[in-house]
Amino acid sequence: MSAASRRRGRADWPFPSWVAHRGAGKLAPENTLAAFRVGAACGYRAFECDVKLSADGVPFLLHDATLARTTNGRGRAGRLAWAELSQLDAGSWHGRQYAGEPLPTLAAVAAFLRANGFVVDLEIKPTPGQEIATGRAVAQAAAALWAGAAVPPLLSSFRPESLHAALQAEPQLPRALLLDTPWEGWLEIAARLDLVAIIVDHRIMDHALSEHARTQGWQTACYTVNEPRDAERLRALGVQTLITDAVDRFAPAGAPRA
Repeated sequence: MSAASRRRGRADWPFPSWVAHRGAGKLAPENTLAAFRVGAACGYRAFECDVKLSADGVPFLLHDATLARTTNGRGRAGRLAWAELSQLDAGSWHGRQYAGEPLPTLAAVAAFLRANGFVVDLEIKPTPGQEIATGRAVAQAAAALWAGAAVPPLLSSFRPESLHAALQAEPQLPRALLLDTPWEGWLEIAARLDLVAIIVDHRIMDHALSEHARTQGWQTACYTVNEPRDAERLRALGVQTLITDAVDRFAPAGAPRA
C-alpha cells in the first residue's frame, strides 16, 4: 500500500463507532429497505448490507447463496432473473407486518441512503463461481449510483477475487477485506488490494492484528458485536468501527441504551 493510500484511508474513513448490520437485520427482515428504515429510526447513520447479482446482472441485496431462509423462493438466487426475484416475499419469514417486503435492488438502497446522507459498507457477496463478475459489476454500479457523492460506499468482501475485480473496475472506490480467520497468505494478498480497512470477526481481533493494521495504514472494523464486554475489549485495542445487530441496545454514539 502506498503512503498516499495510507493517508487517504485514515483521513477519509467515514464510518462512525457503530454500524447497523444488514440494515437492522434482527429487528426487521435483513437486507431489505424495511431494515434500513428501522435502523435509521434507532438513530443509525451507517449501514452494512450484502450485494449479489441476478442471472441477468442486476445487483440486489441478499446474504445467502440460496433463497429459502429469507424469502418464499427456492434454489440459488443467482440463477434467477431480476423479474422473478423482484416478485418474491422477503419479509413474511420475519413477521406478518413485513409480508410482501421485496428484495431491494442496489439502486433502490442507494437512493434511500443518499437521500438521507447515510454511509454504507457494501459487502460483495457473490454466488459461488461469480466472484470476479460480481466484484466488477457491484463496483461499476456503485460508482454510477454514488456519482458525485461526498462519501462513496465502501466495498468489502471475504473474496479477494471480488475485491481485485472491483479494484480493476473502479480503483477510486475504497475497499476492505473481510476476515473470519487469518488464513494462510492473507497478508500478502491484502497488500496487493490497496485496502483502506480490514473488517474481521471480533473473536479474532487481538493486539497483534490491530498493530499490523495500524502499520499498514488500514482502518479496523469488527463484526458482529452485540455484547458490551466485547465492545469494551475492541475499543481498548483501538478498533474504530463496530458492526452490530443490537441497534436497539447500542446508541449510535457508542453508549448502551438504557
